[in-house]
Amino acid sequence: MNNFHINTKCLHSGYTPKNGEPRVLPITQSTTFKYDSSEAMGDLFDLKASGYFYTRLQNPTNDAVAAKIADLEGGVAAVLTSSGQAASFYSVFNICGAGDHIISSSAIYGGTFNLFSVTMKKLGIDFTFIHPDASQEEINAAFKENTKAVFAESLSNPSLIVLDIEKFAKAAHSHGVPLIIDNTFPTPVNCRPIEFGADIVLHSTTKYMDGHGTSVGGVVVDSGNFDWTQNDKFQGLTTPDESYHGITYTDTFGKGAYITKMVVQLMRDLGSIPSPHNSFLLNIGLETLFLRIQRHCENSLAVAKYLEGHDKVSWIDHPGLESSKYHDLSKKYGATCGVISFGVKGSRETAVKFMDALKLVSIATHVADCRTCLLHPASTTHRQLSDEQLRNAGVTPDLIRFSVGIEHTDDIIADIDQALAQI
Repeated sequence: MNNFHINTKCLHSGYTPKNGEPRVLPITQSTTFKYDSSEAMGDLFDLKASGYFYTRLQNPTNDAVAAKIADLEGGVAAVLTSSGQAASFYSVFNICGAGDHIISSSAIYGGTFNLFSVTMKKLGIDFTFIHPDASQEEINAAFKENTKAVFAESLSNPSLIVLDIEKFAKAAHSHGVPLIIDNTFPTPVNCRPIEFGADIVLHSTTKYMDGHGTSVGGVVVDSGNFDWTQNDKFQGLTTPDESYHGITYTDTFGKGAYITKMVVQLMRDLGSIPSPHNSFLLNIGLETLFLRIQRHCENSLAVAKYLEGHDKVSWIDHPGLESSKYHDLSKKYGATCGVISFGVKGSRETAVKFMDALKLVSIATHVADCRTCLLHPASTTHRQLSDEQLRNAGVTPDLIRFSVGIEHTDDIIADIDQALAQI
């Protein structure tokens, strides 16, 4: 599918039916797969042969959707996970363990921050958090001998900070480690981080990719570009795995080493897989991703311009606005989406009154849905963070995360207007 445009890939990548086969990707709702001999099954368990034998490891529906997303991002392989949180965890844990160190942007989703700073810390993995606007010198100063990766969001949730991907990729590669990018907000329709030097890309597919609020999920995509053998940092990939009779992933699977290890080790042992039915629903969402992202972005920019001129709005940020600090970076990388961050004049209680007065727009612990919704991150998704951590993440106490849907723009603005009139 390399020669097709991305909107064509949204429809056709990952699954090509043969003569007489279903035109729509089928749901293979089965835990197990039959074989005629014990030897054939044994070869699968030894990784001597490829095929399906247990859905925790591989499933035709899951694999087809993963292949579609890999193609959309320009990667060589991908694996679906049961949630975006699982994707974030797997992307890092696949190449590190107790005693290792990761550099992460401080402006990331609150759940990811807690995963890194609390849960993975208990596993003995150390994290250094730096601001996404850090200079090359500041990034380089954060590296240690045991640093295994750099992690960041292409467009941060909810502060909408656009990452200078090339700058972070240069720093990571100069220290012999990969750059891992969460590309949930822009999606590959707008931004493809691999084209700017990222090595691993992940998504919470729960968001724009699904787009309809039906299925929690995640995905990890490998670019196939990072050389895991360039140093001795990644021995989990470059030395024999005794749990598979001494197989070495980089020798046996080449560019597929990272994803293969994720499947046969992490999925084998931790099992955060999506159901085939959820993957089927995700694929339905992907088919209209290109169209929906266009409308999300058009609507959000119109709403942002309306809010920018309203006397009851104290500040607003959207990378599509020319007034945004990140407007130029947004144009360079395509890092924009349908989300707006803004504050209303007054206290936190004023913000709550505004939110409660909305009629069309829903208060929901969600974002990037086809329906417009909003949330107050400081008291919800980021409530576990300290005041200092909130500042570092770009989350002010008055920040309202407003996810613009695909309704008619006039109706969205009318609802905001009547709610603002009540404060």
